[in-house]
Amino acid sequence: MNINLKKGLGKDNSYTLCKWSKERGKMKTIGLIGGMSWESTVSYYQIINETIKEKLGGLHSAKVLLNSVDFAEIEECQSMGDWDKSAKILADAAMKLELAGADYIVICTNTMHKVAPYVQSKIKIPIVHIAEATAKVLKENNVNKVALLGTKYTMKQDFYKDKIKQSGIEVVIPGENDIETVNGIIYDELCLGIIRDKSRKEFIRIIDSFKSDGADGVILGCTEIGLLISQQDSPIPVYDTTEIHAKVAALKSIR
Repeated sequence: MNINLKKGLGKDNSYTLCKWSKERGKMKTIGLIGGMSWESTVSYYQIINETIKEKLGGLHSAKVLLNSVDFAEIEECQSMGDWDKSAKILADAAMKLELAGADYIVICTNTMHKVAPYVQSKIKIPIVHIAEATAKVLKENNVNKVALLGTKYTMKQDFYKDKIKQSGIEVVIPGENDIETVNGIIYDELCLGIIRDKSRKEFIRIIDSFKSDGADGVILGCTEIGLLISQQDSPIPVYDTTEIHAKVAALKSIR
């Protein structure tokens, strides 16, 4: 199953270094808010630079500023339901990136987009929203019904699903027991860099149930899930939000 990520990422993906240099001008600086967890922030940095290398060639790499927060502090806010405190932490990180010269902000996590509106209210530069980027790719790939896997906050709350639904796409999530299973694997294993085949099999079982339910694809709606699950593991198309978000961020810097 081949998913066309380029469809949702724009149509001018083939321009040359010469064309970019003469017509596009100065490369923009990407402001990453990372550390949630740092395991997936590494993937962001790699994908962004691989994309720039692919598009511009030679020795080109991305202009990136990274503000990496302490995930233990963020996770405590999540578990305590103190979203206001976590919003202030991320807003402070975004303001520092703006002051340092970032042209736009990329929050390297799905769940913390819950506080993206507050963060946006504190800065003048735009935030590249992960769910909006994902919805665009889904729409371009003619997905009508999609399964969502992520933290329990992302799966159960509306802040993320609504962005997908606004594109006319139905969103389905697992049952309560499987929500807890997925959430536990994310926080107790993937965020710690632990990859277990047993956990992969659990994800595959859940994805199989989505296929039976008529889902056209599955969103890996936590930036760590891609460390465990790839397209070869899934009977339906996989939409890795880390890859989608990072590629959108990279391409925006050269447009």
